[in-house]
Amino acid sequence: MNPDDSIPLRSVLTMRRRISLLLVMLLMISFSAIHAEETLTWQQCIAETKQAHPDLYSALASIQQAEADKSITGSALLPKLTSSISAQREGTTDNGGSSSSSYSYSLNARQLLFDGHKISSQVSGNEESIKSARFNYSTVSATVRYALRSAFVQLLKAQDLVGLTKEIADRRSRNFRLINLRYKGGREHSGSLAQAQADLEQAQFEVAQAERGLLLAQSKLASALGRNVRSSLRISAAYTTSFSSEGKPDFANLARNNPSFQQLEAKARTAHFELDAAKSAFYPELYLSSSAGRSTIDITPFDALDWNAGLTLSVPIYEGGAGKARVSRARAVVSQQNAEVKSGYLQILDTLEESWKNFQDAVQAVGVKKKYLAAAMERSTIANAQYSNGLVSFNEWVIIENNLVSAKKDYLNAEANLLIAEAQWIQAKGGGLDG
Repeated sequence: MNPDDSIPLRSVLTMRRRISLLLVMLLMISFSAIHAEETLTWQQCIAETKQAHPDLYSALASIQQAEADKSITGSALLPKLTSSISAQREGTTDNGGSSSSSYSYSLNARQLLFDGHKISSQVSGNEESIKSARFNYSTVSATVRYALRSAFVQLLKAQDLVGLTKEIADRRSRNFRLINLRYKGGREHSGSLAQAQADLEQAQFEVAQAERGLLLAQSKLASALGRNVRSSLRISAAYTTSFSSEGKPDFANLARNNPSFQQLEAKARTAHFELDAAKSAFYPELYLSSSAGRSTIDITPFDALDWNAGLTLSVPIYEGGAGKARVSRARAVVSQQNAEVKSGYLQILDTLEESWKNFQDAVQAVGVKKKYLAAAMERSTIANAQYSNGLVSFNEWVIIENNLVSAKKDYLNAEANLLIAEAQWIQAKGGGLDG
């Protein structure tokens, strides 16, 4: 083989290696892009949920159905027009039999003049049903907002918990190394070493547990957003609230303005209109009717027009007691709705007062836990120095270390609980995604 022939072969191999390396790099970039975390703010979450959550679409569809029901009911107050065209041929099968053809067309009109305000009462009831559906949309929006906020806060807490547990694990690891050195130097016994090792393994377990909790929190937020696909999400937010130190709220006024209570009132008004419609069934119905058309035989031209107009009066006489039964049922529905209005008001009032109390407790708890954390950190700093100098025993030192760990976890929980309590208070007031 000519030595010069090996040069192109080396070039080909080098090019193949470069292409393979490029493909690997492209795959790695694509993989990183697919698995890159998506960072969301609270406002971004609200905007996406308003566009994608199925519960909101369901509530919106209920409004559209109520509006369609009103149009269907109200159509009875408008004129009704119908037209008809017919053609018919008759004959015999005998020899020499004759046959004839007839044609006809007509246009008929009918207008309701009086029905004891039955239809108008039903239309008014439909209008209240539309209001009820809209108040239901506001209630659903408040529920969806609370679920979204809860999932948002839980993911925020899960993110911080992963960092906190890793910090605790690092601290436990340093403590274990310290105890191990003292044990080897004869300054600690095996029980202290075993305790330090157990604390380290517990901390490592909590890291793994927090990381699994982070994945679950990401999935729950995706569901709260209305997403079908799970992805790696991250929250960009702080533990801040819109808390105000104002006095006690007007719970009665807040309850009356709550969309859930307003929905109950709209349902009660609907029941009253349905009762009026049921009573109107005993009134006569008066219609104006007219028609115009022509009938011809064979090929006689449509050179003339027949028409007529008149009034039709329909008087209910007896229908087996169905009318009285409908009125009785409508009265029972009115009584039921009135009772539900009162019951709903009391429940909303209780929820408002409880949510406000929990919110105040959560605000104060954050301040208390913050002071406990500051005290635990100070005690830990002092105890570490004293333990190094042999001024405190292992048992005393480890208690202080455990108190610091607990104080950090308690403070994180208190901050998250405050945001959840705030979300509950907003939901109790009926605050939705637009609020």
